[in-house]
Amino acid sequence: MKPSSPPETIPSNDGMPAATPASFTDQTGEIQAILAKYPPEQKRAAVMPLLYLAQRSSGYVTKQALQAIARILEITPTEVAGIVGFYSLYYDQPAGKYRIQVCNDLPCALRGADQFLDKLCENLGIKVGETTPDGLVTIEAVMCLAGCNRAPMFQVQSGEGLSYHENQTVESALALVSSWREAETGEARSHNEAPSPQEILE
Repeated sequence: MKPSSPPETIPSNDGMPAATPASFTDQTGEIQAILAKYPPEQKRAAVMPLLYLAQRSSGYVTKQALQAIARILEITPTEVAGIVGFYSLYYDQPAGKYRIQVCNDLPCALRGADQFLDKLCENLGIKVGETTPDGLVTIEAVMCLAGCNRAPMFQVQSGEGLSYHENQTVESALALVSSWREAETGEARSHNEAPSPQEILE
């Protein structure tokens, strides 16, 4: 067994820390906490929680974050990319802040999931797989969310994690989207109304 040593980011060839998106590397404490859960010789097992952390930071796994994870775990970027490609909850392309993932497999379809999905997209002015112009919502069709008897249903994936919404109507789903938009507007208003450092000093 190799002697235990504190986990650290693998430096680049020029001796400087490898460049990664600030949103990922700013999570140094969480990265170290994740790595600390695994023996050094088995640190590659940390790949999935590190991918989750990277995606939580940016909304998707950026190429830079993917390469950084490969360096940290001393595996190839291809191995990391293979995991991103295999699991449906990891993404390598940007999308909306909220991903509404509607289950439309056969049992859910029999309870109106396809019609629900079509009408939801129609009301949002997008197609399945597309993102609303404001960048807030992406609509996706997925298979089996283990709630067939409560369809139409969907899960929402965001930086806050996963939430499940069952026995949905188009109206209830649109109300949820409206609440997100109101929250975004409120955050923007608060930011715009915040005094500048100069105003505070005055």
